[in-house]
Amino acid sequence: MKKVLGLQCIRCGKEYKLKEAGYNCLACGGNLDVAYDYNLIKKRLTWKTLDANPDRSIWRYIDILPVEDPDQIPPVHVGWTPLYKAEKLGAELGLSALYVKDDGRNPTCSLKDRASAVAVARALELEETVITAASTGNAAASLACLTGSLDMKTIIFVPRNAPAPKVAQMLVFGAHIVAVDGTYDDAFDLCIKASAEYGWYNRNTGYNPFTREGKKTCAFEICEQLEWETPDKVVVPVGDGNIISGLWKGFTDFRKLGIIDKLPQMVAVQAENSNAVKLAFESADGEIRPVGGKTIADSISVSLPRDGMAAVGALRESGGFAVTVTDAEILQAIPELARGVNVFAEPAAAASWAGLKKAVKDGLIKDGESVALVITGNGLKDIESAMKSVGKPHLIKPDMEELKKLAAELKF
Repeated sequence: MKKVLGLQCIRCGKEYKLKEAGYNCLACGGNLDVAYDYNLIKKRLTWKTLDANPDRSIWRYIDILPVEDPDQIPPVHVGWTPLYKAEKLGAELGLSALYVKDDGRNPTCSLKDRASAVAVARALELEETVITAASTGNAAASLACLTGSLDMKTIIFVPRNAPAPKVAQMLVFGAHIVAVDGTYDDAFDLCIKASAEYGWYNRNTGYNPFTREGKKTCAFEICEQLEWETPDKVVVPVGDGNIISGLWKGFTDFRKLGIIDKLPQMVAVQAENSNAVKLAFESADGEIRPVGGKTIADSISVSLPRDGMAAVGALRESGGFAVTVTDAEILQAIPELARGVNVFAEPAAAASWAGLKKAVKDGLIKDGESVALVITGNGLKDIESAMKSVGKPHLIKPDMEELKKLAAELKF
């Protein structure tokens, strides 16, 4: 691929040709990043070419993706999810330009479909026959969907407490599930060992450099949907750090191509007991250190963020910041988003709204600034948590008098 110059280590800067390194830097073990020939891509990807492109999926951006031919993957429509102007929610916070990007509208109801689409395309180009991943649910369900109709075996490692709806998706699409009696981090480590032992292609978030490339397409869409007016702030829930680093790369890609002329500040929202990125960002050395990781928001429940260094880099390079929220604040945010902008978010995704409220309260975001809130997954992914946030239905007998009593009580 002439458009791809190679891979570069995020930690030490060492450069490799595309076929020289697999997943990590051979010198220091750091995560790798895909490097592009922006001068070449500028000739192909412009406002004009995008405006003329009828494709409304992530593949409209194939010129800035490490994929040659998207036709070889299943015809699953990934990307081009809606961006809503959230006037009601914005008014509550005194923000006149608040936008909500609902990536729960992807095929498996998660932003992770973007990453899986690119990772699967890469695996096919390498003629791999077995692909594996560790996940709390969303990335794995996404991978199972993208490989469902392919002649490719998919092996998934999940912690034993992965939400049932997410596991159901994986099984329906035909993936082989290995439930690990431990945490997500335990499942991740076992998956790495298994892929090394058996030679499986590994899609793991924050390990495979091509996942970041898929996730950056969300940033491309935000730019287009706002008619090239980049938001001042982009608020993202953070676990492993791969989504926020991917979005940041998307914005910087468009800036390097001359498609946008300014960059946003990135805002990371983490659960208070899963806050390794925030702690690293606020420390002098920026090093990622393990934390407890326990939170109701399973998609951001991570002890040791695997793409944490890239996430810290996104915050520092963008002049952004990080906030933490409690599980109670996350649960409260679920119905608030649903009633404020008609979006049903899973706990991790709702954390972005909880974090935005806290940032506004602390004076970190002010009226006059435009804000894009990224909703990374749909609430149907974790019904148990959603029910905790709203309570139970009212149960009555099929009797009009009972209904009248309830109506008077609730003031229908």
